[in-house]
Amino acid sequence: MIIGVPKEIKEEEYRVALLPSTAKELVKKGHQVLIEKDAGVGSGIKDKEYLKAGAEILNKAEEIFKRAELIVKVKEPQEKEYPLLWEGQIIFTFFHFAAARKLTEAMIKRKIVALAYETVQKDDGSLPLLIPMSEIAGKLASQEGAKYLEKPFGGKGVLLGGVSGVAPGKVLIIGAGTVGENAATVAAGMGADVILLDINLERLRHLKGILPANVKLIYSNPATLKKYLKKADLVIGAVLIPGAKAPQLINKEMLKLMEPGTVLVDVAIDQGGCFETSRPTTHQEPTYVVDGIVHYCVANIPGAVARTSTFALCNSTSPYLLLLAEKGVKKAIQENTALRRGLSLFKGEVVSRELIDKDCA
Repeated sequence: MIIGVPKEIKEEEYRVALLPSTAKELVKKGHQVLIEKDAGVGSGIKDKEYLKAGAEILNKAEEIFKRAELIVKVKEPQEKEYPLLWEGQIIFTFFHFAAARKLTEAMIKRKIVALAYETVQKDDGSLPLLIPMSEIAGKLASQEGAKYLEKPFGGKGVLLGGVSGVAPGKVLIIGAGTVGENAATVAAGMGADVILLDINLERLRHLKGILPANVKLIYSNPATLKKYLKKADLVIGAVLIPGAKAPQLINKEMLKLMEPGTVLVDVAIDQGGCFETSRPTTHQEPTYVVDGIVHYCVANIPGAVARTSTFALCNSTSPYLLLLAEKGVKKAIQENTALRRGLSLFKGEVVSRELIDKDCA
């Protein structure tokens, strides 16, 4: 099979979808690997490393899309890439279709085979390709939230850890999944008072034995959410419904419950966002203010630490990529139920249950 890795062109995206070590393994098995020139530079990986692994370096993305049967990316195809896709071509990447109707319609029109990282799901319900990025996004959510609480960035001027004689900052995290757990760990490590909300009691019981004592685990309902919103300095939205659009848990009216300079970090922005007032931002312009509340809604949070993110992502995607290259998409999804759940579109047909249910196509 011919596997192609174009350079990511989404704004401020520095990750790359393939490591030289995996390229070497693919070449050893008789596959061709095409890498766009400088595709790995943002993650600290030089072209010569891919060449040493046996990959071919091409100057233009157009040539890669034209030749490759399987395209491996990090982020969803961008508009200028749409015309380069052809019927039956396999695209393996993050798609987040549920929050992107225009993208969904374009991919249906191109009749590609879309395998979405975020919906590859094991029998136990875990999301092996999303988890590493969720870990990173969760850690960065608290880190970035702490920074934007600083007065020069529009925040309250609160130090999350406090100091002797001064109370620490208060962090409210909505959602106790991988993002929420990691956000709580970092915020607690900074010394903040942390409230972690979720509706899954079993998950809350599990985390009670893991997280530090300054993290309080509370069952979530509308009244509880409003109660803790009033006290929070930093609010992190970390809710996830696999493959579906994120529920909006904080509406515009609820912003009035918070003090000016409170920071909202919406980690669910790739799935449409869990705050009504959320809209995607970039690392270059990460925040905006609505009714005095600072919003941080960067759509590719892990891209800020591209090298760490690239290695974490590729360590997880490599086994599935090797399976696809060896077996082809039909046999691969027959043999691997996790990969089968990642199949969203097949040559113009919507096959993802979440997309069908939500009428996103």
